[in-house]
Amino acid sequence: MGYLFAVTLLWAFSFSLIGVYLAGQVDAWFSVLIRVALATLVFLPFLKKIPTPLAFKLMLIGALQLGVMYGFYYHSFLFLTVPEVLLFTVMTPLYITLLNDALNKKFNWQFFIVAFIAVLGAITIRYENLTNDFLLGLLLVQGANISFATGQVSYKRLMVNQKLDDKTVFGWFFIGALVIAGACYALFGNADKLPTSSTQWGILIYLGIVASGLGYFMWNKGATLVNVGALAVMNNLLIPAGIIVNVLIWNRDADIARLTIGAAIMLLALMVNQLLTKRKVNSTVV
Repeated sequence: MGYLFAVTLLWAFSFSLIGVYLAGQVDAWFSVLIRVALATLVFLPFLKKIPTPLAFKLMLIGALQLGVMYGFYYHSFLFLTVPEVLLFTVMTPLYITLLNDALNKKFNWQFFIVAFIAVLGAITIRYENLTNDFLLGLLLVQGANISFATGQVSYKRLMVNQKLDDKTVFGWFFIGALVIAGACYALFGNADKLPTSSTQWGILIYLGIVASGLGYFMWNKGATLVNVGALAVMNNLLIPAGIIVNVLIWNRDADIARLTIGAAIMLLALMVNQLLTKRKVNSTVV
């Protein structure tokens, strides 16, 4: 759980950095390409040869969870404010639990209840005066959510029984994402909208090396150490964390009371998950 909490704090700054300094100013596909390329460089020195089928699966997961997800995610900032993007990520936990249940061919009521409570907490945090393009933005964020959820569940299921050091194989994950990012920039990128300031370049470097490189490694590593219910809750804790950073640093308007209540509900979901898991373990032992 410690990995997931650490990355939540780390990623809380990413939403505002993208929304304030990059969105609409720097080509979205270029931002994605630089971010993924830098993250790939971080893990290339650790990369080790593994069976081809495993490497290919990791590349596919990276292509989806990072490459495709970033494509949806970065473009959503063209139509939504930072709080709106954060708010529309509330469905990620349900995508995680429903996908996991579909793969297991069963319905796990515990994970669904925990994810549902987490979603209620996130929905508590509401913003009025949505932009005219909010529906398109909503669809883009849902595309990002589905990609991110699918990648998390797939990586967890793939690596949970692998006796490998995650950092020695995670380079394959980023290579898969790099293939998608490179192809999309070549096809859709705008070379006239490259970074024009040291601030923008600095933010891209930070997002690539720290938020993507270290962040996704720690997040996916953490995903293999917790159950699906806890993973679903941690996805929604990103919402209040990101909004708090946005409000405190960039002075965006927010309903502090609703933010507090929503965060409290999501923490309650995490506690419920831990309680149900402990009870299930105890009943199994008996």
